[in-house]
Parts: sequence; C-alpha cells; structure tokens
Amino acid sequence: MEFTLLIIIIVLALIFDYINGFHDAANAIATVVATKVLSPFQAVLWAAFFNFLAYWVFGFGVADTVAKTASTMDINLVVILAGVIAAICWNLLTWWLGIPSSSSHTLIGGFAGAAIAHAGFGVVTWFKEGKDGGLPTGVLIVIAFIVLAPLLGALMSYLISIWLLNSSKKSIYPKIFTVSLMALTIWFVEKQMKYYADIEKPRFDSHFWSVAFEAHNIKWLLVAFIILSISSFCLMFSSLNIHQANSWLKKFQLLSSAAFSLGHGGNDSQKVMGIIAAAVAVFLAKNPNFDMSSWWIDLNVILPNEDKGIKGVMPSWIPLACYTAIALGTLSGGWKIVKTMGSKITKVTSFEGVAAETAGALTLYFTEHLKIPVSTTHTITGSIIGVGLTNRVSAVRWGVTVSLMWAWVLTIPISGLLAAITYYILSIFL
Repeated sequence: MEFTLLIIIIVLALIFDYINGFHDAANAIATVVATKVLSPFQAVLWAAFFNFLAYWVFGFGVADTVAKTASTMDINLVVILAGVIAAICWNLLTWWLGIPSSSSHTLIGGFAGAAIAHAGFGVVTWFKEGKDGGLPTGVLIVIAFIVLAPLLGALMSYLISIWLLNSSKKSIYPKIFTVSLMALTIWFVEKQMKYYADIEKPRFDSHFWSVAFEAHNIKWLLVAFIILSISSFCLMFSSLNIHQANSWLKKFQLLSSAAFSLGHGGNDSQKVMGIIAAAVAVFLAKNPNFDMSSWWIDLNVILPNEDKGIKGVMPSWIPLACYTAIALGTLSGGWKIVKTMGSKITKVTSFEGVAAETAGALTLYFTEHLKIPVSTTHTITGSIIGVGLTNRVSAVRWGVTVSLMWAWVLTIPISGLLAAITYYILSIFL
C-alpha cells in the first residue's frame, strides 16, 4: 500500500510539473509573442528547449528547501499526496480563469496545509536561521518573497530600462557607466567561479572543460554573458538608427527569453524534485527494510542536513523526469495567461521585452543561488511593471495588477486549505 502511494505521488507530481509548464509558459514567451519576434508555436518550442536545458545548469538547492517545508519524520505519504492534489486543482482553476498565479506557492501551500492538518503547525519549517552567514529558510521566507520577488524584478527592470534609454543618447557618461559595469561583472563572476581544485566530482580529465561545464559555473557564466551582451549593445546604441536599434532589440529578446526560460526550468522543476525527494524520504523512513534493488528505479534519496554534515543524494531520474515534464508542459502553451502577461499589464515592445525578461532571468538566477523558491510568475510580472513605470505610472494598468496581487496573496492560504480538506477526506479511505 505504501509503495503504491509513493508511485501515485511521483506520477501526480510529474503531472503537476507538466501543468506548471503550460501554466507558466506565458512567463517566458508572453513578451516575444506580444512583440511578434516569434510566433506562438516557435515561442513555446524555444522556451521548452531552454526549460529542459536547465537540467545541466542548476543544482538542487531549491529542491532541498521545498523538501524541508515540513519535517519528513513527522508526516506520512497521505500528507504529500493531499498537498499535490490540492496544488494541481488550484493550478488548473487559475489556468482556466487566465490568472497567472504562482505554481511554486501553490505547491508549498498545499504541502504545508496538509502537514498542518496531520500534525499541527509545529511540523512546518516556518523559519530556520542560515548557516555561516547564509540567508534563513522556511515558509515565512517564501511568503516574504511574494512581495520581494516582484519588487526585485520591478527594480531591476526599471534600472535596466533607464540604462538602455540613456545609452541611446549621444553622451560619454552612459558609456563610462557601461564599461565600468562590464569590468565589475567580470570581477564579480570570477569571484563566484569554482576552479578545478574546488570541484568535488570533475566531469572531465581536462581542467578547462571541467571548470567550464561545472553546473555552478555555467550559471554565473550565463549571468556574465547576458550582462556583457547587453552592455555591448549599449555601447553602440547611440550610433544606431531606429530601425537598426529595433532589429537588435528583437535579437536580444531571443537571448532574454531564453535566459528566463532557463531560470523558469531551473527554479520550478526543482520544486517538484523536492516534493518527490520528500515522498521517497518519508517512504524509506517508514519502510527501513525495503529492498531498493527489487524495483527498477533508484530510490536512494538522502535529504541533506548541514547540522549533521550529511550530504544529499538525488538519483538522476528525478531531475531528468522533472525537467522533461515541465518542458513538455511548456510545449502545450497557456494562451489565456499569455494574453494577460503580454498585453493587459502594460504595452510591451521589444525594448520593454528585453528589459523585463533580462531582469526576470537575473532575479531567478540570484534567488536560485540563495536556494529561495520564488515565483517565476511574480518575478516576470514585477519586471513588466518596472518597464512600464519608465514611461509613466499610468502606463501600468493597475486594475489588472491589483487583481493579480490578490491572486498571489491568496494562493498559499487557499492551497493550504484545499490540501487540509483533501487530507481529511483521504484519511478516511487510506
């Protein structure tokens, strides 16, 4: 019975990941579709490819945070099953209504709500101090980023827009700023890199290729590539006519949407990895004598514990299945939400698209580095609002934006309540 429940949870979690793909596809493709850089079909192919490519770029920090939403020693598989079912229901409802709510917060809210119904509020990891000066973790931090993620996205996109606008003018000062930013970026990324001696399991015998293809390094090299590419454009922006500038901006939209799709895949797939890892960990804790060699999939999952010096173990089939599911979901599209994100918040041109997607991608990369499961929906919405503010405050359709914010605020409590009700119903039969 326990093993059957585990398989059902894994299947439903991957279905949720698929739904996440078409629910959140709009986040990465709305602006390229709105500006007609790509057709809708081309856009979903583009986004799905980079969703899957994220498998080789990102680690499992966010997955670990999600897996530890509740103490795995104090819950059972029915709790996780109820959380996943509630998350699927809320995601499908908001997709049907065309509301870009957060799949991340739906999943975490569902997990936490079912856990509370099972063992009370104490079972949830509300707040845990960071180790060695790191950021704290817990559900309260995730809730805080309901506000912080869109604010970070809005601030970054606003600053990028101002930078681009000033670079279009024939003045030496924007160029001085741009060159300084390029130097600062190179210095910062070099400081973040892991060199051969620091890599636990080098992928190649060659030092160069091992460093170049280390997942941690790829992410930072991408950050450098994005910033340096836009910086190069800014250096020549003032010498271009309107047609040439628009042509270049459309090319950069391909880069920025690809970067955001990578961040979307890396951030959101990890949340489902965390749920599957938590389910396997709960199953193994309840069935310590289970013969793992008797099943065709590797169930050797170990959740990391920094306090005890335990390193995590994640079988490769879990991330591979999650990245495949979200990529297939993205291929299915989500056109109702594309319309909301691409036209209803503010008017979007290639200029706004580049600024919003670049800001959204950079925000996702940095929060993933800090192991914080933020909402890609909130991030890109905030970024689109930020570029709208560079025109004027009234350029943002605040009525639509306020409605979206209400959906954001209600997602976790509603998902939690749905999960609690689902848990009580399932407990009658299981």
